[in-house]
Amino acid sequence: MESFYQFVCVFIASILFGSLTIVLVLIWVFEWREGLAWDGGSAEFNWHPVLLTIGFIVIYGLALIVYRLPWTWKFSKLYMKYIHAGLNIVAFVLVVISLVAVFDFHNAKNIPNLYSLHSWIGLTAVILYALQIVTGLCVFLLPATPAWIRKFYLPIHVFAGLFIFGMVIVAAEMGITEKLIFTLRSKSNTTRSYSQSRPVAILANTLG
Repeated sequence: MESFYQFVCVFIASILFGSLTIVLVLIWVFEWREGLAWDGGSAEFNWHPVLLTIGFIVIYGLALIVYRLPWTWKFSKLYMKYIHAGLNIVAFVLVVISLVAVFDFHNAKNIPNLYSLHSWIGLTAVILYALQIVTGLCVFLLPATPAWIRKFYLPIHVFAGLFIFGMVIVAAEMGITEKLIFTLRSKSNTTRSYSQSRPVAILANTLG
């Protein structure tokens, strides 16, 4: 019973921190980054951090632990598989929209695509995530899949999910830093030091 309450406390803390992350990224884009729009400008780019935070960090993170939620233990494994798959698919759709936004912004501004390490790691994570979803659907939700294949692939699936999530966190941290470097500039077009950073830098660092 003690472990049950400990898990509930950790889960509630995770939800609170996830919600705080969404609030912080929304404050960032609406207070300092021109808000949200779909016009090829900076406001369209802002969909990228917002949707990635919601989809690739919060929803994907929830999908990773859905099997461990105490109130799901009484449900059938098939039911939980559907919930797990559904959360991952929703997260992936949001990720794809966020990528469309950033590519559209770059193309409208004649900015090269996929030139930074952030973009390389991020796109690799997205590709692996797509493969993870497709493979998971085929192995765990197709009735024709033999039981021994499911048993063999399960630990690989679990490890891959955690590994991809780790890549997502790394890419997100790099993306926040990259955006700060691009935007925190003085009139001489040199990057401000952290000691001279505006409140936006403090908020973005807190988000990270």
